[in-house]
Amino acid sequence: MPLPPSEMMQQLRSLYGAAAPSVSFEFFPPKSPEAETRLWEVIGTLAPLNPRFVSVTYGAGGSTRERTHATVTRLKRETELTPAAHLTCVQATREELRAIAEQYWQAGVRHIVALRGDTPDGQPYQPVPGGCNYADDLVALLKQVHDFDISVAAYPETHPQALSPQADLDHLKRKLDAGASRAITQFFFDPDTYLRFLDRVRGAGITAEIVPGILPVTNVAQLKKFADMCGAAVPAWMETLFEGLDEKPEQRNLIAAMVAAEQCRLLMLAGIHQFHFYTLNRAELTQAICHILGVRVA
Repeated sequence: MPLPPSEMMQQLRSLYGAAAPSVSFEFFPPKSPEAETRLWEVIGTLAPLNPRFVSVTYGAGGSTRERTHATVTRLKRETELTPAAHLTCVQATREELRAIAEQYWQAGVRHIVALRGDTPDGQPYQPVPGGCNYADDLVALLKQVHDFDISVAAYPETHPQALSPQADLDHLKRKLDAGASRAITQFFFDPDTYLRFLDRVRGAGITAEIVPGILPVTNVAQLKKFADMCGAAVPAWMETLFEGLDEKPEQRNLIAAMVAAEQCRLLMLAGIHQFHFYTLNRAELTQAICHILGVRVA
Protein backbone atom coordinates (compact mmCIF):
# COMPACT_ATOMS: atom_id res chain seq x y z
CA MET A 1 0.00 0.00 0.00
CA PRO A 2 1.46 3.40 -0.95
CA LEU A 3 2.48 5.72 1.85
CA PRO A 4 0.22 8.74 2.48
CA PRO A 5 1.73 11.83 0.83
CA SER A 6 2.46 13.47 4.20
CA GLU A 7 4.35 10.42 5.46
CA MET A 8 6.25 10.07 2.20
CA MET A 9 7.34 13.71 2.36
CA GLN A 10 8.41 13.29 5.98
CA GLN A 11 10.57 10.33 4.97
CA LEU A 12 12.12 12.32 2.14
CA ARG A 13 12.84 15.27 4.43
CA SER A 14 14.41 12.92 6.99
CA LEU A 15 16.51 11.23 4.33
CA TYR A 16 17.83 14.34 2.65
CA GLY A 17 18.42 16.01 5.98
CA ALA A 18 20.44 13.07 7.25
CA ALA A 19 24.20 12.90 7.23
CA ALA A 20 25.75 11.65 4.03
CA PRO A 21 26.75 7.97 4.07
CA SER A 22 30.36 6.84 4.09
CA VAL A 23 31.50 5.17 0.89
CA SER A 24 34.30 2.97 -0.43
CA PHE A 25 35.22 2.05 -3.99
CA GLU A 26 36.49 -1.05 -5.77
CA PHE A 27 38.78 -0.98 -8.81
CA PHE A 28 40.41 -3.71 -10.86
CA PRO A 29 44.06 -3.59 -11.97
CA PRO A 30 44.61 -2.33 -15.54
CA LYS A 31 45.67 -4.68 -18.33
CA SER A 32 47.34 -2.14 -20.63
CA PRO A 33 49.03 1.26 -20.48
CA GLU A 34 45.88 2.85 -21.89
CA ALA A 35 43.73 1.18 -19.23
CA GLU A 36 46.16 2.31 -16.56
CA THR A 37 45.87 5.91 -17.71
CA ARG A 38 42.07 5.66 -17.60
CA LEU A 39 42.13 4.06 -14.15
CA TRP A 40 44.20 6.86 -12.65
CA GLU A 41 41.86 9.40 -14.20
CA VAL A 42 38.97 7.60 -12.49
CA ILE A 43 40.84 7.52 -9.19
CA GLY A 44 41.56 11.24 -9.52
CA THR A 45 37.85 11.93 -10.10
CA LEU A 46 36.60 9.84 -7.17
CA ALA A 47 39.33 10.58 -4.62
CA PRO A 48 37.83 13.97 -3.59
CA LEU A 49 34.74 12.10 -2.33
CA ASN A 50 36.94 10.99 0.59
CA PRO A 51 36.19 7.25 0.54
CA ARG A 52 36.93 5.22 3.67
CA PHE A 53 39.12 2.98 1.52
CA VAL A 54 39.57 1.86 -2.07
CA SER A 55 40.10 -1.81 -2.89
CA VAL A 56 41.86 -3.41 -5.85
CA THR A 57 40.74 -6.83 -7.05
CA TYR A 58 42.77 -9.98 -7.60
CA GLY A 59 42.13 -12.04 -10.75
CA ALA A 60 41.01 -15.66 -10.73
CA GLY A 61 43.87 -17.91 -9.71
CA GLY A 62 45.97 -14.93 -8.69
CA SER A 63 46.30 -13.95 -12.36
CA THR A 64 46.68 -10.24 -11.56
CA ARG A 65 48.95 -10.61 -8.53
CA GLU A 66 51.70 -8.29 -9.81
CA ARG A 67 49.30 -5.75 -11.28
CA THR A 68 47.22 -5.69 -8.11
CA HIS A 69 50.34 -5.16 -6.01
CA ALA A 70 51.59 -2.40 -8.32
CA THR A 71 48.25 -0.55 -8.21
CA VAL A 72 47.84 -0.86 -4.45
CA THR A 73 51.35 0.25 -3.65
CA ARG A 74 51.09 3.19 -6.05
CA LEU A 75 47.85 4.23 -4.34
CA LYS A 76 49.67 4.16 -1.02
CA ARG A 77 52.72 5.98 -2.37
CA GLU A 78 51.11 8.68 -4.49
CA THR A 79 47.69 9.43 -2.96
CA GLU A 80 46.10 10.17 0.40
CA LEU A 81 43.64 7.28 -0.08
CA THR A 82 43.59 4.17 2.10
CA PRO A 83 44.18 1.21 -0.25
CA ALA A 84 42.93 -2.31 0.39
CA ALA A 85 44.52 -5.20 -1.48
CA HIS A 86 42.44 -8.21 -2.45
CA LEU A 87 44.19 -11.49 -1.68
CA THR A 88 42.96 -15.02 -2.39
CA CYS A 89 43.92 -18.55 -1.42
CA VAL A 90 43.99 -19.88 -4.98
CA GLN A 91 47.23 -21.45 -6.24
CA ALA A 92 49.31 -20.11 -3.33
CA THR A 93 50.94 -21.84 -0.39
CA ARG A 94 50.80 -20.43 3.09
CA GLU A 95 54.41 -19.33 2.81
CA GLU A 96 53.68 -17.50 -0.44
CA LEU A 97 50.69 -15.80 1.17
CA ARG A 98 52.79 -14.81 4.18
CA ALA A 99 55.40 -13.31 1.86
CA ILE A 100 52.78 -11.31 -0.08
CA ALA A 101 51.26 -10.04 3.16
CA GLU A 102 54.67 -9.02 4.46
CA GLN A 103 55.36 -7.11 1.23
CA TYR A 104 52.12 -5.19 1.65
CA TRP A 105 52.89 -4.40 5.28
CA GLN A 106 56.37 -3.13 4.42
CA ALA A 107 54.79 -0.92 1.72
CA GLY A 108 52.51 0.62 4.35
CA VAL A 109 49.36 -1.21 3.25
CA ARG A 110 47.30 -2.20 6.31
CA HIS A 111 43.98 -3.31 4.81
CA ILE A 112 43.45 -6.67 3.06
CA VAL A 113 40.27 -8.03 1.47
CA ALA A 114 40.67 -11.75 2.19
CA LEU A 115 38.86 -14.13 -0.16
CA ARG A 116 38.99 -17.80 -0.97
CA GLY A 117 38.94 -16.91 -4.65
CA ASP A 118 37.96 -18.68 -7.85
CA THR A 119 39.99 -21.02 -10.03
CA PRO A 120 40.96 -19.66 -13.47
CA ASP A 121 39.34 -22.59 -15.27
CA GLY A 122 36.05 -22.44 -13.36
CA GLN A 123 36.61 -25.83 -11.75
CA PRO A 124 35.75 -26.49 -8.09
CA TYR A 125 38.28 -24.98 -5.73
CA GLN A 126 41.02 -27.21 -4.37
CA PRO A 127 43.80 -25.82 -2.18
CA VAL A 128 47.35 -26.45 -3.29
CA PRO A 129 49.48 -28.56 -0.94
CA GLY A 130 50.42 -26.29 1.94
CA GLY A 131 47.73 -23.76 1.02
CA CYS A 132 44.68 -22.36 2.79
CA ASN A 133 41.43 -24.30 2.61
CA TYR A 134 39.03 -21.38 3.00
CA ALA A 135 38.95 -17.63 3.57
CA ASP A 136 38.80 -18.04 7.36
CA ASP A 137 42.18 -19.81 7.16
CA LEU A 138 43.55 -16.87 5.19
CA VAL A 139 42.19 -14.37 7.72
CA ALA A 140 43.86 -16.26 10.57
CA LEU A 141 47.15 -16.44 8.63
CA LEU A 142 47.12 -12.69 7.92
CA LYS A 143 46.52 -11.93 11.59
CA GLN A 144 49.56 -14.05 12.44
CA VAL A 145 51.71 -12.03 10.03
CA HIS A 146 50.60 -8.57 11.23
CA ASP A 147 47.53 -6.92 12.70
CA PHE A 148 45.90 -6.16 9.36
CA ASP A 149 42.49 -4.55 9.02
CA ILE A 150 40.67 -7.33 7.12
CA SER A 151 37.48 -7.30 5.09
CA VAL A 152 35.77 -10.47 3.87
CA ALA A 153 32.91 -11.30 1.52
CA ALA A 154 29.26 -11.93 2.39
CA TYR A 155 26.50 -13.28 0.17
CA PRO A 156 22.95 -12.05 0.82
CA GLU A 157 21.61 -14.58 -1.68
CA THR A 158 24.01 -17.36 -0.54
CA HIS A 159 27.30 -18.30 -2.19
CA PRO A 160 26.54 -20.53 -5.20
CA GLN A 161 28.87 -23.26 -3.88
CA ALA A 162 27.56 -23.21 -0.30
CA LEU A 163 25.85 -26.35 0.97
CA SER A 164 22.99 -24.26 2.36
CA PRO A 165 22.18 -20.70 3.47
CA GLN A 166 22.93 -21.71 7.06
CA ALA A 167 26.28 -23.23 6.09
CA ASP A 168 27.14 -20.00 4.26
CA LEU A 169 26.21 -17.96 7.33
CA ASP A 170 28.29 -20.23 9.55
CA HIS A 171 31.27 -19.69 7.26
CA LEU A 172 30.82 -15.92 7.42
CA LYS A 173 30.89 -16.14 11.21
CA ARG A 174 34.11 -18.17 11.12
CA LYS A 175 35.78 -15.52 8.95
CA LEU A 176 34.82 -12.76 11.33
CA ASP A 177 35.72 -14.80 14.40
CA ALA A 178 39.16 -15.42 12.83
CA GLY A 179 39.86 -11.70 12.93
CA ALA A 180 38.09 -9.92 10.06
CA SER A 181 36.74 -6.46 10.86
CA ARG A 182 33.84 -6.32 8.42
CA ALA A 183 32.12 -8.05 5.52
CA ILE A 184 31.34 -6.52 2.14
CA THR A 185 28.40 -8.09 0.34
CA GLN A 186 28.14 -9.38 -3.16
CA PHE A 187 25.97 -7.05 -5.25
CA PHE A 188 22.19 -7.34 -5.01
CA PHE A 189 19.29 -5.22 -6.26
CA ASP A 190 16.39 -5.73 -3.86
CA PRO A 191 17.03 -3.83 -0.60
CA ASP A 192 14.83 -6.34 1.23
CA THR A 193 17.25 -9.09 0.21
CA TYR A 194 20.03 -7.33 2.11
CA LEU A 195 17.82 -6.43 5.10
CA ARG A 196 16.56 -10.01 5.50
CA PHE A 197 20.14 -11.24 5.31
CA LEU A 198 21.20 -8.66 7.92
CA ASP A 199 18.45 -9.91 10.23
CA ARG A 200 19.82 -13.45 9.90
CA VAL A 201 23.37 -12.21 10.48
CA ARG A 202 22.43 -10.38 13.66
CA GLY A 203 20.35 -13.36 14.78
CA ALA A 204 23.51 -15.47 14.51
CA GLY A 205 25.27 -13.18 16.95
CA ILE A 206 27.40 -11.39 14.34
CA THR A 207 27.86 -7.74 15.26
CA ALA A 208 30.45 -6.68 12.66
CA GLU A 209 29.70 -4.24 9.85
CA ILE A 210 27.99 -5.84 6.85
CA VAL A 211 28.62 -3.27 4.13
CA PRO A 212 26.26 -3.40 1.13
CA GLY A 213 28.02 -3.85 -2.20
CA ILE A 214 26.42 -1.60 -4.84
CA LEU A 215 26.84 -2.25 -8.57
CA PRO A 216 25.61 0.49 -10.94
CA VAL A 217 24.28 -1.33 -14.01
CA THR A 218 24.20 -0.15 -17.61
CA ASN A 219 24.56 -3.45 -19.47
CA VAL A 220 21.98 -6.04 -18.40
CA ALA A 221 23.36 -8.80 -20.64
CA GLN A 222 26.78 -8.44 -19.04
CA LEU A 223 25.18 -8.20 -15.61
CA LYS A 224 23.37 -11.52 -16.07
CA LYS A 225 26.70 -13.23 -16.75
CA PHE A 226 28.15 -11.76 -13.53
CA ALA A 227 25.02 -12.69 -11.61
CA ASP A 228 25.04 -16.30 -12.82
CA MET A 229 28.58 -16.72 -11.51
CA CYS A 230 27.87 -15.35 -8.05
CA GLY A 231 24.29 -16.44 -7.42
CA ALA A 232 22.71 -12.97 -7.49
CA ALA A 233 19.20 -12.46 -8.83
CA VAL A 234 18.53 -9.97 -11.63
CA PRO A 235 14.93 -8.78 -11.18
CA ALA A 236 12.63 -8.69 -14.18
CA TRP A 237 11.92 -5.00 -13.63
CA MET A 238 15.58 -4.20 -14.26
CA GLU A 239 15.52 -5.89 -17.65
CA THR A 240 12.36 -3.98 -18.48
CA LEU A 241 13.94 -0.65 -17.54
CA PHE A 242 16.75 -1.10 -20.07
CA GLU A 243 14.66 -2.48 -22.93
CA GLY A 244 15.28 -0.70 -26.22
CA LEU A 245 18.28 1.28 -24.94
CA ASP A 246 21.12 -0.75 -26.43
CA GLU A 247 22.18 2.17 -28.64
CA LYS A 248 21.38 4.91 -26.11
CA PRO A 249 24.23 4.98 -23.57
CA GLU A 250 23.29 8.33 -22.05
CA GLN A 251 19.79 7.12 -21.20
CA ARG A 252 21.21 3.87 -19.81
CA ASN A 253 23.51 5.87 -17.55
CA LEU A 254 20.65 8.03 -16.27
CA ILE A 255 18.60 4.95 -15.43
CA ALA A 256 21.57 3.23 -13.83
CA ALA A 257 22.21 6.19 -11.54
CA MET A 258 18.54 6.39 -10.61
CA VAL A 259 18.30 2.67 -9.78
CA ALA A 260 21.45 2.56 -7.64
CA ALA A 261 20.63 5.81 -5.83
CA GLU A 262 17.12 4.58 -5.05
CA GLN A 263 18.55 1.30 -3.76
CA CYS A 264 20.88 3.20 -1.44
CA ARG A 265 18.17 5.65 -0.33
CA LEU A 266 15.89 2.80 0.71
CA LEU A 267 18.73 1.22 2.66
CA MET A 268 19.47 4.57 4.32
CA LEU A 269 15.85 4.76 5.44
CA ALA A 270 16.45 1.42 7.12
CA GLY A 271 19.48 2.83 8.95
CA ILE A 272 22.31 1.73 6.65
CA HIS A 273 25.02 4.36 6.17
CA GLN A 274 27.97 2.59 4.55
CA PHE A 275 28.15 1.58 0.89
CA HIS A 276 30.85 -0.10 -1.18
CA PHE A 277 30.65 0.70 -4.90
CA TYR A 278 31.84 -1.69 -7.58
CA THR A 279 33.00 1.02 -9.97
CA LEU A 280 34.11 -1.19 -12.91
CA ASN A 281 36.87 1.43 -13.30
CA ARG A 282 34.37 4.10 -14.34
CA ALA A 283 33.84 7.33 -12.46
CA GLU A 284 30.74 9.09 -13.78
CA LEU A 285 28.02 6.79 -12.42
CA THR A 286 29.56 6.37 -8.99
CA GLN A 287 30.23 10.09 -8.75
CA ALA A 288 26.63 10.93 -9.70
CA ILE A 289 25.15 8.43 -7.24
CA CYS A 290 27.33 9.72 -4.42
CA HIS A 291 26.21 13.27 -5.22
CA ILE A 292 22.55 12.23 -5.03
CA LEU A 293 23.24 10.62 -1.64
CA GLY A 294 24.81 13.79 -0.29
CA VAL A 295 28.46 12.72 -0.52
CA ARG A 296 30.26 15.91 -1.46
CA VAL A 297 33.80 16.72 -2.52
CA ALA A 298 35.98 17.13 0.55
